[in-house]
Amino acid sequence: APAPCRWNSGLPMNIGVLFVPQQEAWVVERMGKFHRILEPGLNFLIPLLDRIRYVQSLKEIVINVPEQSAVTLDNVTLQIDGVLYLRVMDPYKASYGVEDPEYAVTQLAQTTMRSELGKLSLDRVFRERESLNANIVDAINQASDCWGIRCLRYEIKDIHVPPRVKESMQMQVEAERRKRATVLESEGTRESAINVAEGQKQAQILASEAEKAEQINKAAGEANAMLVKARAKAEAIQLLAAALSQQHGSAAASLSVAEQYVNAFSKLAKDSNTVLLPANTGD
Repeated sequence: APAPCRWNSGLPMNIGVLFVPQQEAWVVERMGKFHRILEPGLNFLIPLLDRIRYVQSLKEIVINVPEQSAVTLDNVTLQIDGVLYLRVMDPYKASYGVEDPEYAVTQLAQTTMRSELGKLSLDRVFRERESLNANIVDAINQASDCWGIRCLRYEIKDIHVPPRVKESMQMQVEAERRKRATVLESEGTRESAINVAEGQKQAQILASEAEKAEQINKAAGEANAMLVKARAKAEAIQLLAAALSQQHGSAAASLSVAEQYVNAFSKLAKDSNTVLLPANTGD
């Protein structure tokens, strides 16, 4: 039966002198038993006894994981496909540890993906894609260690959601946007009412302070006016007293009182029909 080949189209023939390309490992069997692994460069083998059984590529390998269906924690069926990045770390284990490493790793990636998606709800699947990829890589590395293969990373290419679920998600997004708009509008109305009330409060405070200052100024003005009148009256009395103390001051005062008496007597019977006359009008 033809020998299986790992990611190579054919096996080189043993002509005794072989040149192994860089980033490749050739597994040699001698009389049907593992002999050694040829390193890149010049190598010598014994024809007929030695046979190149496997050719392993040490480069990073990209494998497309086929689309698969998985059920989330909230019972939503998703269609998910991904890309797997591998590298052969041990050519011996990769040759004799598993029959078809590519198929084995692909199947392991699919089963691990279904298992990890069953632990998450639909909303968390979209939010935690990075952690989901990391969990899949860890699970694959734990199982593929005995195969001599290491998974470098796993990336989810696309997630297909059922049409009805997609419509529900769209409605949820629109409802969430309307909710945020309503909340923002109410907050704006509240801030506006607070600003108007604060402005009215400040206006009332300023108006009361202005009225208070006006009353204080008015009272101060009236007090100053009363003081000025009192001082003027006191000065007038002092002047009058000084004038009365001089010679003929009493006669002058009597003359002034008499003039005022005559003026008052002349106004009688002008504002009222009742007239009160003193008994000694001739005095």
